[in-house]
Amino acid sequence: MTPASAESSNVPPSGPAAAAPASTVTGNPVAGLGLPGKGQIQETVIYEGGPAKGDLIFGLVLAITLVGIPLAVGAIVRALWLRYRITTRRIEVNGGWLGRDRSQVVYSQIREVRSVPRGFGAWGDMVLVLNDGSKLEMRSVPRFREIEAKIEELRQAKAAKAAKPSSGFAKPEAPAA
Repeated sequence: MTPASAESSNVPPSGPAAAAPASTVTGNPVAGLGLPGKGQIQETVIYEGGPAKGDLIFGLVLAITLVGIPLAVGAIVRALWLRYRITTRRIEVNGGWLGRDRSQVVYSQIREVRSVPRGFGAWGDMVLVLNDGSKLEMRSVPRFREIEAKIEELRQAKAAKAAKPSSGFAKPEAPAA
């Protein structure tokens, strides 16, 4: 087969460029979409890490008693496999067995933030109630009051941005009578 006939046949090309689209190879996920800018989404990390260290220490102290052993096992599992990443765009929780479960929530999906202090207020548990009624639990969050305030601030900013009237070709809504 000559090189000219290989190009005209239906044989897919091989090599690294054939394995992935060109936008992935270049490292720019939106390069071919014609979007303005560099294609990089700016995200500032507010908190990234695991649960509070005090939760593990408290659980290990309780392991002295027979009743505290399950609490200690829970604290050890959280310390090993639970990770939080809270940014200005989303909240990501990696957990589950060996840290294989991942949940991501953007601030426009959050309807309510609830928190309960634990460890004499040094850390706390947070529950994010989503618009569809589901809940995302975040256990043993360090600096939970500060993080809760930031989440609430970003949630309200996203809600205010979504409530802005649209511009461009959209029809204006008729006022209610």
